[in-house]
Amino acid sequence: MPKSLVIVESPAKVKTINKFLGPDYLIKASMGHIKDLPRTELGIDVDNGFKPKFVVIKQRKKTVKEIVQAAKTAKYIYLATDPDREGEAIAFHLATEINSKKVDSSRVKRVTFNEITKEVVSAAFANPGQLDINKIEAQQARRILDRLVGYKLSPLLWRKVKRGLSAGRVQSVAVRIICEREEEIEKFKPEEYWTITARLEGINPPPFLAKLEKSPAGKKIKIENETESKKILGELQGATYTVVNLKKEDKKKFPSPPFITSTMQQEASRRFRFTTTRTMNIAQALYEGISVGEEGPVGLITYMRTDSVRVAQEAQNMARKYIRQNYGENFLPPGPPQYKSKKSAQEAHEAIRPTSIYREPEKIKQYLNPEQYRLYKLIWERFLASQMKPATLEVRTIEIEARQYLFRATGTVVKDKGFMAAYDSVVPRCNVGVGSGRDCSDTNSSGRVYSAEAEEEETKEEQQLPAVKKGEVLKLLELIPKQNFTMPPPRYTEASLVRIMEEKGIGRPSTYAPTIQTIQGRRYVAKEKGKFYPTELGKIVNELLVNNFPLIIDVKFTADMEEELDEVEEGKLSWIKVVGDFYQPFSETLQEAQMKIKKVKREEKLSGEMCPKCGSPMVEREGRFGKFFACSGFPKCKYTKSISLGIKCPQCGSEVIIRRTKKGRTFYGCSNYPECKFMSWQKPENRD
Repeated sequence: MPKSLVIVESPAKVKTINKFLGPDYLIKASMGHIKDLPRTELGIDVDNGFKPKFVVIKQRKKTVKEIVQAAKTAKYIYLATDPDREGEAIAFHLATEINSKKVDSSRVKRVTFNEITKEVVSAAFANPGQLDINKIEAQQARRILDRLVGYKLSPLLWRKVKRGLSAGRVQSVAVRIICEREEEIEKFKPEEYWTITARLEGINPPPFLAKLEKSPAGKKIKIENETESKKILGELQGATYTVVNLKKEDKKKFPSPPFITSTMQQEASRRFRFTTTRTMNIAQALYEGISVGEEGPVGLITYMRTDSVRVAQEAQNMARKYIRQNYGENFLPPGPPQYKSKKSAQEAHEAIRPTSIYREPEKIKQYLNPEQYRLYKLIWERFLASQMKPATLEVRTIEIEARQYLFRATGTVVKDKGFMAAYDSVVPRCNVGVGSGRDCSDTNSSGRVYSAEAEEEETKEEQQLPAVKKGEVLKLLELIPKQNFTMPPPRYTEASLVRIMEEKGIGRPSTYAPTIQTIQGRRYVAKEKGKFYPTELGKIVNELLVNNFPLIIDVKFTADMEEELDEVEEGKLSWIKVVGDFYQPFSETLQEAQMKIKKVKREEKLSGEMCPKCGSPMVEREGRFGKFFACSGFPKCKYTKSISLGIKCPQCGSEVIIRRTKKGRTFYGCSNYPECKFMSWQKPENRD
């Protein structure tokens, strides 16, 4: 009896699904996409309805041949690729190749699942469906748009700036966002201001801090310089500090929704310093299946490319049962929480959650590597907390008067932990500036100026306040004046860049990590201490695109395009119209730009050294693997020299130099390579 053929993307999924389906199924991996637009030509007939010419990828020809051969004798062919647009496109291209070999199309079935567990996979195979043509067309439209922009714009950059550059519909907008933030920082002028805090003591311990809030006129205090600060301090010395008002109120703190792709990437970046790519690779492994003792291979989390916070009712019921058993009825809300996804979310998908809440992180820790364990624990705790009731906080405020100046102290006490018993949402702050009080990923899209007030707000809420009475006179222990300066908005981190891209509607869950990887690989941006800086090259390319293709890298235009692609997927809009409406103005702008843009001359940075071969000045250049010094007489003189860091190789004593991998990641290597193979991701230090 012939077996049925099942096609998935990866060998890891093959291993997991094989355990569930048994011997009547032959499972093969496509190894990702099997077809794409050709590398050597545009591959789009712009005069014939933008008809694409998809060809089998060279590295996949052997795989496709084996799959087609197996399909010819299979009872049924199940296309079990991922449940998103990319997965649907892979399934469509597989079906096209199989059907082209005269395989009966009625034998070809589509199965989708959001988690790789026996129950869910079995249910999917019991109820196979058909290919989703709307989803296929949405992916096809995205690929065509990206090709039109990249294939047409990149050669222009080669001619006007330098060879090897690329432009992209989403990547160029991401670079623009980083460049504009850098401009904000460069233009920012810090403003001085002062704060005054009183350390006070009542009848009951402990001493506490209260911040000066209002002047004798009842206005919010604003101290602009040290002179004003000293004047107020003089008035407050020897004053009587009397409690004039006490407030106490309960506040609810609600749990965050379960993770979607962007929030998982942000939280993993904040807590573990994982890059978006690293996070997605770990999540992919957790989704596709990990061998867990006697249970064998099983998917530990649901599909990780999603923008929906929806949770299946079965999963919610299981979570409520777990909470009741392990925490008690008092930690449950009256009914399962319902979180609202953003407008563009694909509600057919679920949030990222554990496939079973009973697979506690500690129980399966021995089967996971450290990174898998950390991410799984984060996903597990976040989901569990999202199904618990809110925490109740008691916020206490003490107002103190001294010579008609008003001080205020605030403290918060947790009355009912609620979800906080399961998930600590507080992230330790990074040292990003004096009194900044913000975590490493904080961004500011509204133009607000950061200051020390953030830290003070946090400090006063964290402190424990004593029991005091109205009219009680407090003892002044000290007055603490503090000089502060307003701060510019911070540079983007991976977490905050993903957040702003999501907020602005740029890209989708599947594109955040590749976009960030691309702009670094192209050296349009560099990352130092976790922050993105635009490179000189990035600034030049961004300026050229902003001045000549303002619509292409307009944030709103790009976001509107994403919404139109969503409408194609929903069957509300024709993909040909979306592409056509974009291409006509783009083509006209491109022709105009080719005529008017002059070749950009990049300023060469002198090294201060002369070429030992020909005597010409040495200049700093940037190559595929990083910066180096080269003779300005090139191409007549081809002398080059590595840039010294003044650090000796710990293995052989030669110079350590900065290098880059093919993907653009910076590392430190020995200049004596290949004789010495020393390398380090961290900057080494000279030994004493």
